[in-house]
Formats: sequence, structure tokens, C-alpha cells
Amino acid sequence: MKLTAVIMAGGKGERFWPKSRTNCPKQFLSLTSDHETMLQKTVRRLAPLVRTEDVYVVTNAAYTGLVTEQLRGLPPENIIAEPCSRNTAPCIGLAASVIRKKYGDAVMLVLPSDHLIRQTDMYLDTLRRAVTAAEQGTNLVTLGITPTYPETGYGYIRYVRGSGRNGVYKVECFVEKPDVQTAREYLREGTYLWNSGMFLWKASTILMNLEKFMPELYAGLLPIAEAYGTDAFSKVLEERFCTLPSQSVDYGIMEKAENILTIPGSFGWDDVGSWLALGRINHTDENGNMLSGDVISVRSRGCIVSGEQRLIAVLGLQDTVIVDTPDAVLVCDKNSTQDIRQILAQLREEHRESLL
Repeated sequence: MKLTAVIMAGGKGERFWPKSRTNCPKQFLSLTSDHETMLQKTVRRLAPLVRTEDVYVVTNAAYTGLVTEQLRGLPPENIIAEPCSRNTAPCIGLAASVIRKKYGDAVMLVLPSDHLIRQTDMYLDTLRRAVTAAEQGTNLVTLGITPTYPETGYGYIRYVRGSGRNGVYKVECFVEKPDVQTAREYLREGTYLWNSGMFLWKASTILMNLEKFMPELYAGLLPIAEAYGTDAFSKVLEERFCTLPSQSVDYGIMEKAENILTIPGSFGWDDVGSWLALGRINHTDENGNMLSGDVISVRSRGCIVSGEQRLIAVLGLQDTVIVDTPDAVLVCDKNSTQDIRQILAQLREEHRESLL
């Protein structure tokens, strides 16, 4: 069966402010020393498995130029431009509708555009097993990440012990982000995985589940799918898409559906969800500092410092994040990186849109 990849690239990356901005969010930035953007990495690592002409990028209409610029070999028609943000269920449903209309049916590999994978060969082997599972019947397959510490920032997947065949397990349930004590219990229990947000299924399978569990969304997608491939597609998409209910695929489908399988993955995954990730994915010095740009560090430990043109001198700091851009500087404690959106909320209240 035809294998396609759907890359979700419409997010705003607000927790990476001030480098991630409305006009150029995180997925279009280079956050590693190789100067390759997160979107480019996502597409490149799929090359041994999925042909470029079978890769689709779903993004906000405002970012189509960035996608075109960064993915020069991608056919223009494979950029699906959302006129507004409507969460992952409409995003995936739209892509599935396009793929079914174009191919009749195909396996969809659904990926966020801003994850890091360190061990590509192991990742591809995991994907191949997931493709085989997704081709069978009406399975919905999700990649889980074998936890290495009690993370409280991720949702978890619990799988059924002893249900595995070829490393593929039945999912018992999805659970919300836990507190520290609960996360430690999950780690000890041994059948909990981090929910990576990576999925595989046939286009027909996800659309069948949308029709069953999200009938309003499914009905709203029908005229858009009908218009695909005609001159009316852009107009119908513009008129209809923003009327669709905004909901995540996890809540709308995965927490309700049957035939859900998971594959535990250990391929060096990181969701690069906040500035803390830079300390995990980049080189750190002997004091645990991640220093990028023109930086002098004296008696400082565990800091993340990202500069551009100006010298940043750091003296006697610990566990601090400093990010310098031409028009804004962020200084925060590492424990506060998840709250950066509060700064953006205040900027909006003050009508300082040029800094968003």
C-alpha cells in the first residue's frame, strides 16, 4: 500500500519566544549546531522510507512561503494551507481527506514538525514495524517513547503487558500529564510510555473513526474533500475549514477508539518543547552550560544562553535561561520556562504585537 507522510507544521512555538515569533515559529528555526531547521530535519530523516512526492506538510496559510523556501523539492500541491488554526483533529482529517481523494487509500505517517530524533536507523526500523501494523485491518498505531525519567510534562500511554507481537502492543488507555509521584510510579510499573504524538494509520481508518466519534468534523470535511483537485478547492477550504470544531486527535479519537496499538521506541526522541531542550540536544560545557553565540561564562552552572550579535557575559548564575534577539531579551529561571506564554499574554494586553 502507498505510504505517505503528513507533517504538522502549523504551531506557533510560543514557549521558544523570543526567537520563535508569529511570522517564523519554532519549526522553521535551527536550534542545533548543524544549522538545519526542525522542519528540514523531520523531512530529511524520512527520505529512506517515504518519497518526497508523497510527503505532505499541513501548515498555516501564512507559513506556506517558509515551507516552500525550506523544502525546495516538495511539490507545491503537497503544502496544505490551513486558513486558521483548528488543532490536530481537523489538521489530520483534512490531510486524510486529501490523501484518500488522491490515492483511493494509503497509510499515513503523521508527525509533528519540531521533534528531534538522535538514532535515525532505529527510528526508521520502528516506523517500518508500525507501517506493517497500520496496514492490517483498522488499526490505529501510535509511537510511544520508553521513559527514562519521571517526566511530568508529557501525557502517557499504558499498554497491555504480554500483548506484544513483534514489539507491537495493545493500548489499554491514555493518561494525562501526571504529578512527580505518579510519574515515578509509571516508571516503576513498566508499561507506561510517553505519548509522542506520532501516529500511523490508513486514511480510510482515521476517516472512519472521525465519522464515528467526531461526526460534525467529518461532515464538515466532506465538501472540502470533494473540492480537492478542482479550481474551487482554495475557496471551499477558506470558507469551510474555520467552521470545523477545534479539538485534538488525542481527545477526539485516541481516547475513545478501539484497535489502538503502540510500539515502544528508544531512538533518542526529544519533543524540543521548551528552552530546556537546548541543554539536552546540544553540547554543554564542563559546568553543564549550553552556550550559543558570543558568550562568556564565569562561575555559572546549568545555564542555557543563546545569543546573536551582542556579547553576553554571565557571572555567578545557576539554572538560568538567557535568550538575546535584536528586539527582546528573555531572562528566566529554568523552572519557569513552561510559563513563557504568560509574557506573551501580557504583550497582547499591551497591544505590542510587533514583539509576538
